[in-house]
Order: sequence, then C-alpha cells, then structure tokens
Amino acid sequence: METIKEWDIKLELVKTKKGAILHKITVSDNHFFLEQNPLKESKYGVAYRKIKNMYPEFYMFWEIKDNKYTGRLLTGVFLEKSEIDQFITSVLKSEEYKTYEDVREEL
Repeated sequence: METIKEWDIKLELVKTKKGAILHKITVSDNHFFLEQNPLKESKYGVAYRKIKNMYPEFYMFWEIKDNKYTGRLLTGVFLEKSEIDQFITSVLKSEEYKTYEDVREEL
C-alpha cells in the first residue's frame, strides 16, 4: 500500500486562463488533482460554490492523469464520494441548476 510520504506530493496554487486561483495537488509530472473552479458556470462549479459557502474548509479536486480527467473525485471534509454525490444531487435538484453542464477546467 502506498503512503503519502512515498508519493512526494506538492501542493501549489495555479491560475486559470480566466484568472481563478485554484489549488493543485501534484503527484507527478503527469498526475495531479486540480480543485474544482467555484467560478465555473457548470453544475459542479455551482454546487461547489454552494458547498463552500456552507463548509469553507471543504475542497473538491478532480484527478488528471496524462492530461485527461479520470472522473475520480477527491474531496475534503466529507468522508465518502457517495456523500458528496448525494449532496451535489440535492443541490442540483433545483430548476435553477438543471441548465448547467458538467464542464471541467481547461488543462
């Protein structure tokens, strides 16, 4: 089993093309986790914004390997991905959010 010490993880701040500052967890040159952009007008951006307003210490990261999103979600504060999925689903049940797509940050 791998441990965090074996990974040599770096935490940094990155700026998107539109100027948003996001956290990035770098595992290697071709493997990192990028924080969901709360300013993004996507369903996850909208949900993340709402969650951050309620839980400021919550963080949501997408895994990227070989310059592609894997679909794996890494979260802080919530214990299980299923819990955050349920929370996002409850947030997105409002008609207001049904028009948003699942758009992730450009790499």
